Amino acid sequence: MSLIAIKSKRWIIGAVAIASLAVFFTAGAWAQFQGDGQGVTPRGRWLKGASFPEPEEELYGITVKGKMYVLGGFGLNPFGKPPGLVFEYDPATDKWAKKKNMPLPVHHQAMAEYNGKIYMFGGYLYYPPAGQQGQGWQPVDNSWEFDPATDTWKELAPMPDKRGSAIAEQVAGKMYVIGGATMNPRSGEPAVFPNRPARSVGTNDMYDPATNTWEARSPMPTARNHMFSGTVNGKIYAIGGRIGSPFITVATNVGVVEEYDPATDQWGPPKRPMPTPRSGGGWGAYGGRIYVAGGEAQTPQMTPAFRALEAYEPATDTWSVLPSMPVPRHGVAGAFIGNRLHLVSGKVTSSGAPDTKLETGTHDIFEVTD
Repeated sequence: MSLIAIKSKRWIIGAVAIASLAVFFTAGAWAQFQGDGQGVTPRGRWLKGASFPEPEEELYGITVKGKMYVLGGFGLNPFGKPPGLVFEYDPATDKWAKKKNMPLPVHHQAMAEYNGKIYMFGGYLYYPPAGQQGQGWQPVDNSWEFDPATDTWKELAPMPDKRGSAIAEQVAGKMYVIGGATMNPRSGEPAVFPNRPARSVGTNDMYDPATNTWEARSPMPTARNHMFSGTVNGKIYAIGGRIGSPFITVATNVGVVEEYDPATDQWGPPKRPMPTPRSGGGWGAYGGRIYVAGGEAQTPQMTPAFRALEAYEPATDTWSVLPSMPVPRHGVAGAFIGNRLHLVSGKVTSSGAPDTKLETGTHDIFEVTD
């Protein structure tokens, strides 16, 4: 055999060995990521629902008595002035109905449901209030109760602090408003701006609707905003989001998953991170899993919105990667009605481009079939 043939043969053997090692390590990493086969990937299919009547971004969804309610909106004219939209979706008729707008229109509010009513906390106002194009977000401490049955709003005791882009979850009749973003302490800033210092917070405040009072609870270990969330077996899961500023232009997405037990007021050790670190999407909990969809990111080279749909199962601490959304979106409203995750409206790219209309009325439905 010639020297060239020997070298060629050695090269081929080496390449095969390297490829085999790559497959081995990739398979091992995937097995570890999936929880060594302990989790079961849910099955499902995509369906279509009636389009959202007034396409917007920064919408939030919640389910009350078998209907979905979509609230919020960032505001398109002027850019960043929230319209305070409230819409009701009836799956029986596949129709939308407009309800009474928010008393104080904000974007990036936190919401929870209890006893047939929607509780709304914090959010951001347009800043400056009038006369100029808005460039800042002014956090508020306002709290509200919306009764869909009577289409009425009631003002509640304000939060202990002003913040937006938090999450809210209800456990045993109490609401936990966690995380978010606000101005730096003692900065004197009237609002948060993309080109000035701002900060994420780990604040965890509990609201009791029976007494209309607030109580400080154990703060979240990783301060962040624009998270996904869900409650499973009485425990709250804060998923992903962004650290630092609330503005994606200067913030960093994370895949962090942290578990909070309201019964003991304790945060557990970090859980398996989200496969696709992101922020600003839609979510919903069903069947012992939390489903997270969409989101956004930004770099100097691109401003993408995500199509990703992933499900976290706390019982096995595993993630499942599911068929992606038909249309990528951030600021999309999400909520389960039965076994169907409704993902409504949003923007097909990351935030920005006020002179280009990229909001969509698309209403995608992922039906869980397992």
